[in-house]
Amino acid sequence: MPFLSLTLFNFRNLRNNTIDLLSREVYFVGENGQGKSNLLEALYYSAYGTSFRTHSDSDIVRYGEKDFSVKAFFQNDKGNAHSILVVSKNGKKTIEKNGKKIHDRKELINTMPCVLFNHDDLVFAEGEPENRRFFLDQSLSMYDVLYIDIMRRYKKILKSRNQCLRDEKYEMLDVFDKQLITDGIEMQKRRKKTVFEFNQIFGQLYEEVSGIDGVSISYEPSWKEIRDDTASRIPTCEEVADSMMKKRESDKILKTTLTGPHRDKINFIRNNDSFIPSASTGQRRLISLILRVAQAVLFTRITGEKPVLLMDDVLLELDPDKRQKFTAILPEYNQLFCTFLPGEPYERYKHTDTKIFFIQEGTWNEQRL
Repeated sequence: MPFLSLTLFNFRNLRNNTIDLLSREVYFVGENGQGKSNLLEALYYSAYGTSFRTHSDSDIVRYGEKDFSVKAFFQNDKGNAHSILVVSKNGKKTIEKNGKKIHDRKELINTMPCVLFNHDDLVFAEGEPENRRFFLDQSLSMYDVLYIDIMRRYKKILKSRNQCLRDEKYEMLDVFDKQLITDGIEMQKRRKKTVFEFNQIFGQLYEEVSGIDGVSISYEPSWKEIRDDTASRIPTCEEVADSMMKKRESDKILKTTLTGPHRDKINFIRNNDSFIPSASTGQRRLISLILRVAQAVLFTRITGEKPVLLMDDVLLELDPDKRQKFTAILPEYNQLFCTFLPGEPYERYKHTDTKIFFIQEGTWNEQRL
């Protein structure tokens, strides 16, 4: 069971204290704005060293304070206990794992793998293409550390290439193109494989809950695949280089790189047509939820490990029938954290060992049986 306890100091409006999380299921119950989501954020922060709500640590520290910290104790499937300490002091963040400082957040990735179900996930269904690329990259990063390195290099090279275009220093483009293509093709290969694996899970789960069949995920790489006879393949470095050279004048005019994985498109289709334009808000919301379920299922299939699920008020948005069907297809998990409003029927979902905390003004009190 991963999370045993969580110790907070100046984390948003939460009180400075330790909360006992030794249970397979933990529910946080309270009105909006009382700190339920902040507790999920603190769990996520200890798992990944970053927030799912902001890119700035200054947004996390309690008002009027400068420093904050989060410390988590957890236990893996083999029964080994570990600790993670994340401290932000004077605007500088340090992370310690089992008392030793780590220098890259990717070292946390497989320590306490969490899958977050959040209201903002709706952007994966109806938002801009970059949101779906983010989800795909996040899914890959949960189990493929090498992909993190490839993606980072690609983004760094892309930034340098775009700067050359803006500065009109075109003599460096050939060098950057070669580096960009090598990592870009690796990203395309991994993304294509991951979308294929998602489609072995996603459509069936979506049909079980919604009753709508044939919904799948399509992947349209910016560097188009080459069709040979009856099959298609990812282009070679040379073929991509030729394609980029043909676009170079357009790149110069617009001062940005117009092709590459940063322009890939991921969409949802049914009967060979785009599904989202005709889908209702509820159907789009369900897509975002099923994506997270599929993310957790795929993670377990590849790693053999069960993730921690963090569910932030997402059941509230489903009608009773779909809520029942959705809870029935929840993936296997090592631990489950859910937030609920007081009026929700959370008592129906709990088990004999479920911990329930009532949250008010950043404080928590455990329900005693």
